[in-house]
Amino acid sequence: MVVGVLRLTLLIPGAQSLKEKRHALHKVLDSVRARFNVSMAEVGEQDSWQRAVVGAACIANDRAFVNEQLDKVVSAVERTAVVDIINREMEIQNYKDLYGE
Repeated sequence: MVVGVLRLTLLIPGAQSLKEKRHALHKVLDSVRARFNVSMAEVGEQDSWQRAVVGAACIANDRAFVNEQLDKVVSAVERTAVVDIINREMEIQNYKDLYGE
């Protein structure tokens, strides 16, 4: 089992309130979730109007596939005109089969 975790720090330049920020984030996160088999959520900077930290996770059997999926997530977020990526952190971890199967 291979688990990939992606953490993106985003700038939302057009947001003038938390409501506008959440609207922009939902637009981005829903779009990415619909296109890729990843889980995504806002995980930091929840009280900031123009900054957000989002996390994405992907689980598969192949490390290359996980890396490719998370790279595609980054590309999809970059293509949106709603947010800018300030920072990107990615970690991919292999886990051995716990049951010896």
